[in-house]
Parts: sequence; structure tokens; C-alpha cells
Amino acid sequence: MDTVVKSLEAYSSSTSSNWRKEAEERQANKEWLRYSQMIAMKMLDRMEELGLTQKKLAERMGCSQQYVSKVLRGKENLSLETLCKIENALDLHIVQEPEMVV
Repeated sequence: MDTVVKSLEAYSSSTSSNWRKEAEERQANKEWLRYSQMIAMKMLDRMEELGLTQKKLAERMGCSQQYVSKVLRGKENLSLETLCKIENALDLHIVQEPEMVV
């Protein structure tokens, strides 16, 4: 038994795992992450329809391809400004305009 434990210890990492911290963050942020993932899926569908690459979308949005990649992973907390840029670049409605009350 001691040899098994020693073998396992030899392969164990000296740094602690971030798994628990990441799981807690996902749980705390699951509401906006769900929306972020939904937006990413809409973007990917529309990019496919238009034949756009991440690079071309980044050019249309005025940002880097790396940022577009982060958004498309569905884990980015998007600002209203970014949402507007996405909508304009893809001719896509993400945010529903509120009805005007007269």
C-alpha cells in the first residue's frame, strides 16, 4: 500500500487545482454565462450564414480577432457597447428593444 501511495504522490502536482474555484465562479455566474453562450451560438450561426471568419468579424466590429474568439467561447461578460457592435457587424438583433409606453 505504501508503494502505491508513494507512486501517486510522485505524479501529483505541487500546485493546487483551480477546479473548485472555477466551479464556484461558474455557479455564481451561471445566469449571465447562459446568455453569453446563447449570444455566441447566434453569432456563430450568423457568421456561417454570411461566410464570415473571426478575422473579418473583428474588422467589422473594430476589435481584435482574439477578442472575437473570447466572445465566441461564450464566457465573456459583454458590455452594451459590444452587443451593439455585434448586432451592427452581423445585422443581427440580440437585445430586444423595449416597447414604448405612450
